[in-house]
Amino acid sequence: MDRLSYDSLVSAASDDTSAQRSGARDSLLLAAALRLTGLAEPVQVRVRNLSSGGLMAEYAGLVNVGDVVEIEVRGLGWVRGRIAWATDGRIGMAFDKAIDPKAARKPVGTGRKNVSTTAFPRR
Repeated sequence: MDRLSYDSLVSAASDDTSAQRSGARDSLLLAAALRLTGLAEPVQVRVRNLSSGGLMAEYAGLVNVGDVVEIEVRGLGWVRGRIAWATDGRIGMAFDKAIDPKAARKPVGTGRKNVSTTAFPRR
C-alpha cells in the first residue's frame, strides 16, 4: 500500500489555485470598463465577484493568462492587474495592489438633490 507523506499533501495543496487565492469575496453585479492591450477603447464587462486581490468578470473576448489589463470599477477608479485565468465567457483578474472591495458598494451620490427654493417662489 502506498503512503503519502504530510509534506506531499501540503505541496499538492499549495499547487491548487483555490489554495493560492485569499480574501473574502463579495458576490455582486457591477458594470465595469476593461482596458486590454491592443484595443483602442475599453470594453464593457460585468463584475460578478470582487475581493481585495482580484475579481471575476463576464467577458467572452480573447485574452491570455498573464495579459496586463486595467479595469475601472465604480468607487475604485482604474485598477491594474493581470489575467489569472479565462474560461467559458469569464475571466479572473489578479490586482497588482490590494484594493478595498467595500468601496465598490458605497453609494456614488448623496441621494439628495440640491433644489433651490428661489426657483419656485411661493404664492
